[in-house]
Amino acid sequence: MSHADDHAGTRRDFLYYATAGAGVVATGAAVWPLVNQMNPSADTRALASIFVDISGVEVGTQLTVKWRGKPVFIRRRSADEIKAARDTALTDLPDAGGENENKPGADAADANRTLDEAGEWLVMMGVCTHLGCVPLGTSGDFGGWFCPCHGSHYDTSGRIRKGPAPRNLPVPVAAFTDANTIKLG
Repeated sequence: MSHADDHAGTRRDFLYYATAGAGVVATGAAVWPLVNQMNPSADTRALASIFVDISGVEVGTQLTVKWRGKPVFIRRRSADEIKAARDTALTDLPDAGGENENKPGADAADANRTLDEAGEWLVMMGVCTHLGCVPLGTSGDFGGWFCPCHGSHYDTSGRIRKGPAPRNLPVPVAAFTDANTIKLG
């Protein structure tokens, strides 16, 4: 075996590794844009969470904001509304689930649906769980929300009480950032 044969094998190995490396880089360069296009766009990421100023919401009134293309009801409930919601037995509810992303698995008790311990602040998605209509506030048989499209009645805690809607109005991820601001998302 000559000295030239040792170098030929080394050069051949180098060419194989260099070709394989170039192939990996080229494949990665071709696949990256295809994978990257599946990421959410910048405008979608910007709407992932919003801050809502609630300093102007009086007791007994509601603010409706648009988040992720859907209405969100932010209600500052009166003492009578809180009492009506807390006095309702869970056995009177068609849906006993809390539907609260902040407290997964909790039941539909009023304390499990509100944003604060006192129960003054209620934040819910404003979309009827029957067919996606927007319920009207402070109306219906239970003083909460009423969906005029098909007759669903929600109480002052956003729980379905009567009508075709199968579930309570969902509570999105929300938290106070300070006394006058709620962060959605």
